[in-house]
Amino acid sequence: MQVAAIYDIHGNLPALEAVLKEIDSIGVDRIVVGGDMIPGPFPSETINLLRSITLPTYFLSGNGERETIALLEGKETNVPKQFHDELIWNRRQLDSAQRDFIVELASNVKMELPALGEIMFCHATPRNDTDIFTKNTAVDVLVPIFKDCPQSVVCGHTHMPFDRMIGNVRVLNAGSVGMAFGASDAQWLLIGDGFELRNTSYDKTDAIKRIQASEYPDADNFIKRYVASHPSESEMLELFESASIGNDN
Repeated sequence: MQVAAIYDIHGNLPALEAVLKEIDSIGVDRIVVGGDMIPGPFPSETINLLRSITLPTYFLSGNGERETIALLEGKETNVPKQFHDELIWNRRQLDSAQRDFIVELASNVKMELPALGEIMFCHATPRNDTDIFTKNTAVDVLVPIFKDCPQSVVCGHTHMPFDRMIGNVRVLNAGSVGMAFGASDAQWLLIGDGFELRNTSYDKTDAIKRIQASEYPDADNFIKRYVASHPSESEMLELFESASIGNDN
């Protein structure tokens, strides 16, 4: 039994296509889509491609989906105003069936694998979809959050992969398919007899052309920041430090 965990796609359709092609070549049995399919340059196309997968596929909600839907429904949002146009554009690309699909996404899913036992998949942490923690976050502040979890937990949200022990729980971040920090490739996690953090390259020249041809309002910045180049791991760890669990008050 092999499971692919793909997180934080953010509408980067070319990156997703490359990852799904590799997943198909490996012969994966199941896929977990761990949230933040959107927002990004190709929201509708990304959701349609994911929903067309014929393998058993489990979908989770991330803060990206939740905030995109909330903004135009007049619900409370913590997204800074400079990103509202991007979310509104993404929301408008979705048809009613896609919006209904997003609204009904689960916050987590548990799966039993023969070699590894029970695994929980969530977007950020088991308690919400916005908690920030990294490979450097102190264990003592994380133990209470993961103490009632199965022996393994897979998460995403911070776009940087890691594999660490938090108390008696092994916690892995699957990285980001579409907006990887500290890497130029698409990142994901392969689970079988063990856990394998993977990187899949994709054609950046083609991706840039396709994103430029889209009507995405943040296309130039997305290309510059996440396709033509990418934030360094050290840059993002420094940025996340003040917002990480234990430093967020």
